[in-house]
Amino acid sequence: MTATAPPVGEPDRTQPRNTPASPAAARLLRFLPAAVAALCGVLLYVSFPPRTLWWLALPAFAGLGWALRGRGWKAGLGLGYLFGLGFLLPLLVWTGVEVGPGPWLALAAIEAVFVALVGAGVAVVSRLPGWPLWAAALWTAGEGARARVPFEGFPWGKIAFGQADGLFLPLAAVGGTPVLGFAVVLCGFGLHEAVRAAVRARRTGRIRRSAAAAALLSVAVPVLGALAARPLISAEAEDGTATVAVIQGNVPRAGLDFNAQRRAVLDYHARETERLAAEVEAGKADRPDFVLWPENSSDIDPFANADARAVIDRAARAIGAPISVGGVVERDGKLLNEQILWDPDKGPVDTYDKRQIQPFGEYLPLRSLIGAINDEWTSMVSQDFSRGTEPGVFTMAGTEVGLVTCYEAAFDWAVRSEVTDGAQLISVPSNNATFDRSEMTYQQLAMSRVRAVEHSRTVTVPVTSGVSAIIMPDGRITQKTGMFVADSLVQEVPLRSSQTPATRLGVAPEIVLVLVAAGGLGWAVAAGVRGRRAGGV
Repeated sequence: MTATAPPVGEPDRTQPRNTPASPAAARLLRFLPAAVAALCGVLLYVSFPPRTLWWLALPAFAGLGWALRGRGWKAGLGLGYLFGLGFLLPLLVWTGVEVGPGPWLALAAIEAVFVALVGAGVAVVSRLPGWPLWAAALWTAGEGARARVPFEGFPWGKIAFGQADGLFLPLAAVGGTPVLGFAVVLCGFGLHEAVRAAVRARRTGRIRRSAAAAALLSVAVPVLGALAARPLISAEAEDGTATVAVIQGNVPRAGLDFNAQRRAVLDYHARETERLAAEVEAGKADRPDFVLWPENSSDIDPFANADARAVIDRAARAIGAPISVGGVVERDGKLLNEQILWDPDKGPVDTYDKRQIQPFGEYLPLRSLIGAINDEWTSMVSQDFSRGTEPGVFTMAGTEVGLVTCYEAAFDWAVRSEVTDGAQLISVPSNNATFDRSEMTYQQLAMSRVRAVEHSRTVTVPVTSGVSAIIMPDGRITQKTGMFVADSLVQEVPLRSSQTPATRLGVAPEIVLVLVAAGGLGWAVAAGVRGRRAGGV
């Protein structure tokens, strides 16, 4: 009689298993995969900033591969969900700093569903030859879905954003965050397969060459690819340099009452700009070509409020350079999160309206339903912001500066559009004052470092309360501030206009990886159907 492979999606019971010595040992073994999945999710979280333990992502995925390989899709769904919770619950804890645990727990629980679906898919493809390839592509497809739905997506926690200090970072310039994340996951799953092959060879004395080759390639190709991509990274100037000033004015206090402090916040940023102007006049600081203020640096509409306009005018004249001011503006009945280009002689001359606005922060989906559950939540977002429609590239003292406002930095398309529209430098004005001293600001800073390499651009990060920074096109932070201090950063930075492969290719690498994932899943399902038919003969 010829043994047949188990149907795809069903546990593999053809392999001999050691009989547990006792019922207690049996129970322990039954729960071990669940514990490993959850702990590996926590391990993946630990690999993210502000820690620089990027390499922990590899054993995290190796452990997930151990937990999922050879299991049915239902087990994969549950184990994937546990892995997702282990990762996302601690990663996103900052979302509940001011509003309590409810929204944080709900967000993590919903986002972990995407990881659960990936876990089910990985379990299904795990019996295919070269399964780490299909599994890593499935992870990328899951991240792509999570970045788009629901409510226009939430890409926070992409594997790429934990790799700003890592070996694989140059791959961001090859194919953006999808390729960088795919390489890390592939290497992690490949690591598990390599260990598994070595253990099997030691136990049996035989090496399955095809399996060993697949495991070796899964580990080696991402590493060699990253090394081969290093020449794509450069911090050399292509279009000369510009001297930029990043202003962090600070806020009177952290918390959701930030908007109640809006006049003080505007005054703080004007005061820090004027202090810098005095240092420039005294020869203690270089004269900037242009100045960048953070998001929400003027939540008093300067188009409607003459006093706010006068404060900004005075600061711009003092520094003698154009300023990009983050304002909240009401125009034609619409509330806009706007960057305003403020000329020291002409006043406001250009604007950029934030396009990727934050659900439950800048607008409230399902407002009537949420109001029925808790009307306090609807009062926190009493009026929805409107979306901008055009990329924002300001011409500031001859430099093309692309604006990517805060939350937008997490979205691939929002950053790429500024570069393809001519940006020689990217600014990510942000307001993290509502998240206190949580890890959020460091996670966002890491995103900006990945974006710098992805598009080979200097990236500046002006933040109301920190951490503000200047990042070179190779991802290095050359200056940064502390948190909840008033400070300014002045530096001559390189300007670049060439496009990396990632910039030119756009979404194409992600589409290819999604097709690879679909192909692997289709192959696995077809193989399972054939196996069930053969088993019924």
